[in-house]
Formats: sequence, structure tokens, C-alpha cells
Amino acid sequence: MQNLFDVKRKIALVTGSSRGLGLILARGLAANGARVVLNGRNPEQLEKTFKEMKAEGYDIYISSFDISDAESINAGIKDIEANFGPIDVLVNNAGIQYRAPLEEFPEEEWRKILDVNLTGSFLVSKAVVSQGMKLRGKGKIINICSLQSDLGRSTIAPYAASKGGLKMLTRGMTVDWAKYGIQINSIGPGYFATEMTKPLKDDTAFDSWICGRTPSGRWGDPEELIGALLFFSSAASDFVNGQLLYVDGGITAAI
Repeated sequence: MQNLFDVKRKIALVTGSSRGLGLILARGLAANGARVVLNGRNPEQLEKTFKEMKAEGYDIYISSFDISDAESINAGIKDIEANFGPIDVLVNNAGIQYRAPLEEFPEEEWRKILDVNLTGSFLVSKAVVSQGMKLRGKGKIINICSLQSDLGRSTIAPYAASKGGLKMLTRGMTVDWAKYGIQINSIGPGYFATEMTKPLKDDTAFDSWICGRTPSGRWGDPEELIGALLFFSSAASDFVNGQLLYVDGGITAAI
């Protein structure tokens, strides 16, 4: 029987994948046989990651387009499609964070967060769909959302707004694009130990609060996101569309 979770030889573009959570997601796909396109804003870091993964035997390509710039995105997608192959899977992972009380939040930081976390996902998805997926009549788009797609927390209201918007963008994409044979879904990570969350993990009081608040009693290991990623990237999810799957140790199930 065919392995429903097979991603071998699929071409997967993961935005923001030169390091951190994006790199872990990219490695997870590559380790399961996918051909992966790395993306990031830092050319030196991107090249370093590319060389490391190449040395490990993975089939890797790099594209350093800016996800907040439509012209740069369109050129990047065109290059990938022409020189590496048709994009089967898009993982909209790139994201930024800035913490401040909402009444003191700088307007320029608000705009940066929305531009990267929400508008960037729209622009990249639009390019991937219009340049290939729609014409081929198939494709997978996975948006990396957050607990803050549904839950608020002090000092990160703009981030929550961007991730809440991404949840609804997932549904909007589904309404417009499912008819072309494209599945668009989201993964909502709980609290995982990553570069972005290191200041929180190192805060003893916050660490204790998260472990007490999460039914599983601990932070997540980023590699525990790979199962959900493979599900949404493979034939196993061919009739799943517009969904947000929380991988959070049960935190959204508890009061």
C-alpha cells in the first residue's frame, strides 16, 4: 500500500529556513526525501546552511528573495520553477517578533510584523499559486500560525494580530484556491524551545508558568512539529483544507 505520508522527491519551499524553527522544518522534509528550497534574508547564513545540508547529502536549493517585496518574490519563484523544479509544497514559516506594551508599541514595528508575518505569506502564496500550482492543478500550502492565532498575551498584541490574520488567511485561501486542487492548512505551534523563545525559556518564572499551564508539563521539542508537517505536505491530507492543527501539548484544551 502506498505510504500516504510520502514526500519523496516533492519540492518544498520553506520561507525563513536558514536557521531556527524554519531550518528544523526544512531538515524534517529533507530527511524524509523532499527536495528543499531554503529561503532567508541573510545571504551568508543561507549559504552556510546550504553547504551544511549539502554535505549531509540532502537535495537543496537556495532562494534569498525578500518575502515583503512582491517583485523580489516573483523573481525568486520564477527562478526556482525554472532551475530546480515545480514547487509542490510551500511552508510559510518566516516570522518576526517585537515585545512592548501596546500603548507604547512603535508604529514602524507594528508595520514590520504585519508585513512579514501576514502580508509576506500572502505574497509568497500568491506567486507560488499563480506561477505553478494553479496551472498544475495541485499543491500544498502550510502556514505556520501560533497559539496567538487564538490566544492573547501581554506585550505581543501585534504578533497575535498577525497570526490571527494568518489563520483567517488560511481559510480565505481555501475558499479561493481549493477548486484548483490546492490544500491550504496551518500548524499552530505551542511553546517550543527555539531561538525566538530563548529569552522566555531562560526566564525562570515564565518557564515555570508555561510548564504549569501546559497539560504535558513541558516545552515542545521543535522536531515534534515534523509529523504535522508531513501530514499536511503529503497525500494523507488531500481532502483536508482550511484547518489549523495545534501542536501545543494541550495548552489550548485547558483553562
